[in-house]
This record gives sequence, C-alpha cells and structure tokens, in this order.
Amino acid sequence: MNSRRSFFRKALGFAGTYALAQQAIAEDVSDALWWLNKRSPVEAAGDEELWARIAQAYTVSPTILNLNNGGVSPQPKIVQDAVDRYYHLSNEAPTYYMWQILDKGREAVRRKLADLAGTSPEEVAVNRNATEALDTVTWGLTLSKGDEIVMTRQDYPNMIQAWKQKEMRDGIKIKWISVNLPIENDETFLKEFINATTAKTKIWHITHMINWTGQILPVKKLCEEARKRNIISIVDGAHTFAHMDFSLKDFNPDYYGTSLHKWLSAPFGTGMLYVKKENIAGLWPLFPNDKPTDANIRKFETLGTRSFAPEQAIGQAIDFHNGIGNKRKEERLRYLKNYWCEKVVKNPRVKLHVSMKPEYACALGTFSIDGMDPNDIVSRLFNEYQIHTTGIKWENISCVRVTPHVYTSTKDLDRFVDAVLKIAAS
Repeated sequence: MNSRRSFFRKALGFAGTYALAQQAIAEDVSDALWWLNKRSPVEAAGDEELWARIAQAYTVSPTILNLNNGGVSPQPKIVQDAVDRYYHLSNEAPTYYMWQILDKGREAVRRKLADLAGTSPEEVAVNRNATEALDTVTWGLTLSKGDEIVMTRQDYPNMIQAWKQKEMRDGIKIKWISVNLPIENDETFLKEFINATTAKTKIWHITHMINWTGQILPVKKLCEEARKRNIISIVDGAHTFAHMDFSLKDFNPDYYGTSLHKWLSAPFGTGMLYVKKENIAGLWPLFPNDKPTDANIRKFETLGTRSFAPEQAIGQAIDFHNGIGNKRKEERLRYLKNYWCEKVVKNPRVKLHVSMKPEYACALGTFSIDGMDPNDIVSRLFNEYQIHTTGIKWENISCVRVTPHVYTSTKDLDRFVDAVLKIAAS
C-alpha cells in the first residue's frame, strides 16, 4: 500500500511538473508571437531568437532534421491537442457529439477559412485534401466530347491522372504543355498556354506553385487571360495557401483547391475547395446528395461518416498561422530557402533548379549534384546525416527538393549545407 501511495505521489508530481513546463512553453511562444508582430515582415524574417521560441510550439524530432514539409507538415501542439480533444469527445457518444455538436462546428471553420482566403464563406467547402477538391471540379464539370483542356506535364500526378481518366471516359482532349524550369518570365507561361489554346479549349488547369521545384506561375495573369477568352480557370493551390500572402480575389479563379495539412500545419487529411458563387449550381458534387444542382456550397461536403476531429482542429491551425501573419510567414520561408541555396552553390558541382527571384519561388528549393542520382543524394543525406529530403524524378525534372518550415532554424540549415557540401566533395 505504501509503495502504491509513493508511486501515485511521484506520478502526480511528474504530471504537475510536466504541466507547468508545457504552460511555460506556451507562454513563451505567445510572447514570441507578440514580439514578432512588432517587427516588419522583412525584419522578422532573420530574427533567429524569435523563430527559435516559436519553434517550441512544435513537437518535431530532435534527431531527424525534417526538410520535407512540402509533403505534409507537422502540426503545432495546440492543433494536436485539439484533435485529441475532439476525438475523445466523439467517443463519449459518437452519434450525438459527431452529428449534433461537431458537425455544426463546420460553419465556424468555414468562416475562418474564407477570411484567410479572402473570399465569402458561401464559396468555401471543407474537405480532405487538394486532390478531393480538384477532383470535385474535374468530375463535376459538364464537358462534351472533343472539348479541350490545357495543362502542363509538370502538374501534380493526381490531377493529371484525373484528367486522363476523363479523357478516356468522356472523349475530351488534353493539350499538353511541357516547360523547362525554372522560368523567370511571365510571358513565357502566357505564350505556352495561349499557343496550346484552340477554339475547342474550355479549361486552363493552372498550378500556382509546381510541387516538383517550387516554381511560381503568374496565376493572376493566366486567370485574367482565361477570362478574356471565356475559358474556365482551375487553380491547384496545394502549395501556396498559408505559404504566401495573397487573397483569392487577387487572381479571381473560377475554381481553386488546396490542402491544409501542408503549409497551414492543419491536421492530416484536411483541405479546402473554392467555387465562385455563380459556378456552384452548375458543378455536380463528387459525392451525390438530394440537391446536386443546388447553389449551396455545402453540397460538396456530403462525405458520409468521417472523423470530425481533424476538421474541427483546422480552427486552431488558422489561429496559430494568424498569430504569425501571412506576410511574415512568407518572408521567413523565402529567407530560409535563400539561406541554404546561396551556400550550397559555392560548390561548382551543385546546381539549383529554382529561381532566386521572390516572384518565382518561396519556401520550396531544389538542387542537384553533378553526376549523382537524386535518390542517391537523398539516401546519403538520411543515412549519413539523418536529414530527410525528397528525390524528384518527373518528366524533365531531376533534383532533390528541400522544404523547411517556420520551426526550421538557420542552424538546422547549416547542418544541411555542411552535409550537401561534403557529399558533393566526395
């Protein structure tokens, strides 16, 4: 009995100490965010002390250096805790808490997302990822045999496969563009899309940021040009939402889809679909419901039973993101990319595959080492230095992609640079 009492006293003492430590971290992060907002975005970008304190909000591995945030980003602890809280609540009485409580909470999430996107809540649907959002558009649009869509061979595979399947099933035709990246001229992209356009062209599928290399396309000019020609613009924004400072009103696309588990650091499997108000009624939902031709954006959320916990915790991710600010986050991410890029190219064997101009790149950076396969570089970085990156071999692209996040420090990147230079010198 005495040993049991001793155990519980120690356990409670540990729990109390842990709780106090977590509270101290939370207060320090909050203080750092307050000071960050006193700085201009450019000034804040290089303040390592403030960003180091903000990094405490994350629970990332202290041994593995994660430089593949472009695939899926980790969530701050407040987001993880929210997911746990909503999940445990659901398990108390699933059909009550899920359907009568949490399901109604989607409206608050919708308003927060719409505010962040710079549009109306009546144009935003909450879903699970960019693929689901954009597939809703691909399969929801009514096209005729022979209608054409223009897209690049450097677009995301899931989007390419969706349009290829529609081509096979419905007889539409894809007009392909293939570009050599990086490109630092808006007119080059405009000419490529225009030259591929014919009288039968109905759609331009535009990737805001190409996931393979980080290339930013002049999406505003492309959407404007599409409108002039009465062509539908569909924008894949998987890598730009909560990464760069913009509003959907800036380029006014007809449709836009993004993942929230990338740069927003929202729970895994969360995404957003934007449909311009006048287009909602004419777009068929991917998952059928009783009012498929309704002009209500909510018709795209008929998914059946799913976990409401990740969806609800999107709100905490937005709050954390807003604490940093769109422009401050963009400037910090670009600063980190430029930091390592400028250092690795000191070795003549290292080549960059991304622009250093701010209008054409941000956090995503890519490089290659002369005479080496990208996957071999990735393997050596991880096996010898415990640095996680991703190898890219797609169409005419062969490189290593590096994607830091706001919790990444320049000290982390010094470790990465040192590893790259040693590999290049070996």
